[in-house]
Amino acid sequence: MHSNSNLLIITGMKIEEMISSSIHAAIKDLYGQDIPEKMVQLQKTKSTFEGNLTLVVFPFTKISHQKPEDTAQMIGEYLQKNCKAVAQFNVVKGFLNLTIAPAAWIGLLNDIHADDTFGETAATEDSPLVMIEYSSPNTNKPLHLGHVRNNLLGWSLSQIMAANGNKVIKTNIVNDRGIHICKSMLAWLKWGNGETPESSGKKGDHLIGDYYVAFDKHYKAECDELKKQYIAEGMDEEKAEEKAKNEAPLIKEAHAMLVKWEHNDPEVRALWKKMNAWVYAGFDETYKALGVSFDKIYYESNTYLEGKKKVEEGLKKGLFFKKDDGSVWADLTKDGLDQKLLLRSDGTSVYMTQDIGTAEMRFHDYPIDKMIYVVGNEQNYHFQVLSILLDRLGFKWGKELVHFSYGMVELPNGKMKSREGTVVDADDLIAEMIQDARKTSDELGKFKDMSEEEKNEIARIVGLGALKYFILKVDARKNMLFNPAESIDFNGNTGPFIQYTHARIRSILRKADAEGTHIPASLPDDAPLNEKEIDLIQKMNEFAAAVTEAGQNYNPAGIANYCYELTKDFNQFYHDYSILSADTEAQKVTRLVLAKNVAKIIKNGMALLGIEVPERM
Repeated sequence: MHSNSNLLIITGMKIEEMISSSIHAAIKDLYGQDIPEKMVQLQKTKSTFEGNLTLVVFPFTKISHQKPEDTAQMIGEYLQKNCKAVAQFNVVKGFLNLTIAPAAWIGLLNDIHADDTFGETAATEDSPLVMIEYSSPNTNKPLHLGHVRNNLLGWSLSQIMAANGNKVIKTNIVNDRGIHICKSMLAWLKWGNGETPESSGKKGDHLIGDYYVAFDKHYKAECDELKKQYIAEGMDEEKAEEKAKNEAPLIKEAHAMLVKWEHNDPEVRALWKKMNAWVYAGFDETYKALGVSFDKIYYESNTYLEGKKKVEEGLKKGLFFKKDDGSVWADLTKDGLDQKLLLRSDGTSVYMTQDIGTAEMRFHDYPIDKMIYVVGNEQNYHFQVLSILLDRLGFKWGKELVHFSYGMVELPNGKMKSREGTVVDADDLIAEMIQDARKTSDELGKFKDMSEEEKNEIARIVGLGALKYFILKVDARKNMLFNPAESIDFNGNTGPFIQYTHARIRSILRKADAEGTHIPASLPDDAPLNEKEIDLIQKMNEFAAAVTEAGQNYNPAGIANYCYELTKDFNQFYHDYSILSADTEAQKVTRLVLAKNVAKIIKNGMALLGIEVPERM
C-alpha cells in the first residue's frame, strides 16, 4: 500500500489504508478503471483548511475527463457514503480535504491502548544483528564528561536499534595496554608505597588516574631540564624540545616496560593485572550509576596480537609496505589519504592495529550484519582509514561500517572543577546532579509525605534524568555546552519536566482508581472526542514514526524532542480540560484512556533514552 511519510506521522496506518483502498474503489466504480497504487497521494491537510487528510485530485482528471473540482466532489461524495473513516469533506480547487470520523480516531486510540509497546518493533529470528561499540575507556584514568556523552549515546542507540526490530549486541573495547598504561604502572612503582584503593579510600580508577598525572608532572620536569641542557649545547629550541621528549629517562623506562609487557615479563604482567582490576571495579560502579551495561567486553591486550597477525598477512600479500627502520605502513594515497603507520619499528602496535584485531575477533564471535562505532568526531579520519583497511583486508563489512561521530561536550567555565581542574570527572558530575535534584525538589516542595529513602531514589532518578535528557536532546553531531543548572528545571525542554508530567498522570490515574472509576480495555465507537483530544491521539501516533526515524538516522535527539512535544501537548490539554471532573462519565473515561496512554508512551520513549520516570514526584 502506498504511504506518504507525512501521513504516517499524523494518522494510523489503519486509517490511511482504509481511505486509500476506498479511493481505489471509488475510481473503479465511478470511472471503471484500476489505478496504480502510487497515484493515491494523501497528505496532511494544511492548517488553514478544514480537514485531517488531503487527496491530490489532479492525477485523476485524465481518467474522469472532468474539471479537478468536479472530480474531487464526486470522489468526496463516494467516500462519505462508502468509507467509515471519512466523516465529511470539502473541495478547494483540485484538492479534496477529508475530515476523519471520530469513530476512526477512537479505533486508533483503542489500538494504541491495546499495545504495551506501541510504535516499537520486536526482533525476530531473521532480524539483522547490529553490534554497537561504545565507551572504550583507557585503564589509566577515570571516566569523564566526554565518556558520559559517549555512554549515553551508545546505550540509547542500542535501545533505539532494538525498538526498530534489530537484534543488538552492546560491546566495549577496553584500552588496557600500551604506553599510557605503563606510565601509570611506573609512577605507582616509583611513588606509590604500595597504596591500594582500600588503603587510600579512593575508587580504583581515580587512584590509577592520580599516578598517570604524577608521571606526567615528573616527565615534564625531566624534559624541561634536558631541553635547557641541549639549548646550552647550541641546539635550536624546537629540536631541543623534541630530543628532550625522547631522551627523558622516565619515557625510556616506560617504553622499556611496554616491551617487557609485550614479551610477557611475569612481574610486569602481574602488576598490570593487579592495577587493571582496581580500575575495572571503579568503572563498573560508574557504569552502574549511569545505567549502562555491555553484552560483551573486548580487551586490547587480547586483540592487538590478532591485529598484528592480520597486518603481517597483509604485508605478505603486498597490501602494506615496510620502511627501512622496520615499521609497517599502509599507503592510502590512491584513496586520497596519506600513509598510515600500522606497526612501529620495535614491532609494537598502534590503535589502528588493535581495531583491525578487534574487528577480526568480533566477526568471528558473532554473525554481525552492521557494525556501529560510537566514537567522538576527533576520530573521523581514523574510521575513514579503518574502513578502507578492513575492506582491503577482505572483510566484506569494511566499507559498510558506521562511525557514529559525535561532538565534544563542555561545561560553562567554573561550574564544576574536577581533581585536575581540566577534565570533568563522571563520578563527580553524577553525584552533583543527584545533589542538585534533591535540593531543587526540596525547594519546590515536591517531597511532601515521602520517606528519606523515597526522596533519595527520586533525587537519583531526576538528577540522572536531567543529565541524560540534556545531553541526548542535542543533535549528537554538534558540540554542546552542558549546563547543570539549566538541566534541572521543572519547566521547559528538560528531563524533569517530562518526568514530572508522567508522575502527574500516574497520580490522576491513582485518584480515579481510588474513586472506583474503571478504565476499560477499549472505548466504544461513539466515545466523545473534542479537537484537542484528536490532536493528542495524532501526536501519540507519531511515536511510531519518531522511533523509525531515530533508527534510520541514528538520532536519539529525535526521540527526546518527540517526548517533549507530547508532554507539552498533554499539559496544554490538561490546562484546558479537567479529567477527573469532566462533565460526563463518558468524557472522563475517554480522557483517562488518553492520559494513561500518554504516560505509557512517555515512559517507553524515555526508556529509549535510558531515562527512568517516577510514579510520583
